[in-house]
Amino acid sequence: MNDRNQIILVIEDSPDDVFFLRHALKKAGNSGAVHVVTDGQQALDYLRGIGNYSDRMAFPFPTVVFLDLKLPLVSGFDVLAWIRAQPALNLLPVFILTGSAEERDRAKVRELGAKDYFVKPPQRAMVLQVMETLSRNQPSREKPQ
Repeated sequence: MNDRNQIILVIEDSPDDVFFLRHALKKAGNSGAVHVVTDGQQALDYLRGIGNYSDRMAFPFPTVVFLDLKLPLVSGFDVLAWIRAQPALNLLPVFILTGSAEERDRAKVRELGAKDYFVKPPQRAMVLQVMETLSRNQPSREKPQ
């Protein structure tokens, strides 16, 4: 799969930030699908493929995740911890996109296995950096069992 055609899961509760991320992705040349969930519980359901997200044709497994830390219901930290606790999801690249510039938050997500940490608002240069990271690492594109 071309690194510009990622299946992107955006876990973000701010419509403005989703808008800016979509714009940055488009400017960076991404032509893949972008799926958005607005709270941590929806994120877990999407990744598990349950409930409203059980149809993998409509909600394909993502090849990359953009994750906010401050989410309703389940925090971004907890979503990231859950992802990394699933052996089948170890290679799923998760990029943090948050309003927090706190070093303790950066340290915690590094410890939890995030690929990188970006402070909002999303910009084209950030998306290009993500795509470059994905090209270098070439994680498995197969959906987990």
